[in-house]
Amino acid sequence: MNLISKIIIPLFVLLIIINGVRKKINVYDAFLEGAKEGLIMVFHIAPTVIAMVFAVNIFLDSQFIEGILGFLKPFFDFIHVSIDILPMALLRPISGTASLAIMNDIFVNFGPDSFIGRLASTLQGCTDTTIYVLALYFGSIKVVKTKYALPVGLFADLMGILAAFIITFIFFG
Repeated sequence: MNLISKIIIPLFVLLIIINGVRKKINVYDAFLEGAKEGLIMVFHIAPTVIAMVFAVNIFLDSQFIEGILGFLKPFFDFIHVSIDILPMALLRPISGTASLAIMNDIFVNFGPDSFIGRLASTLQGCTDTTIYVLALYFGSIKVVKTKYALPVGLFADLMGILAAFIITFIFFG
């Protein structure tokens, strides 16, 4: 299995080159053209990504999450769930990297096989980085009227968060 994983990508690249030569395509020029288009795409996407990182840092530094945590702590104590999962649930639609960092902290503090560790893992799989995706993709193609994309995406994330809690309670609660 280890040998297969080491040779699969070079074989795939070789297959592409053979197919290009067979179809009489200048593979090297096509590669350079694709690389050029990739750099242009990065040039268009970079400002959106930088703005999103800046916004996430402002959000994290504002202590907004800590204010929400204090308000919801009695509810989470009632359902016997650690309040430490809430920052991950709130940040997952905004930033995948921030939610992964929080999940790593949960794993370090509680362990991956704890209830909250399993909940964090399920939450990571049940939700998406909606705001990041919308900012990146819509921003890169200059869409300004997103209409229903944000509300529907955030509603889907909310349903994913609820599903993560329900699934984790059913299987591990």
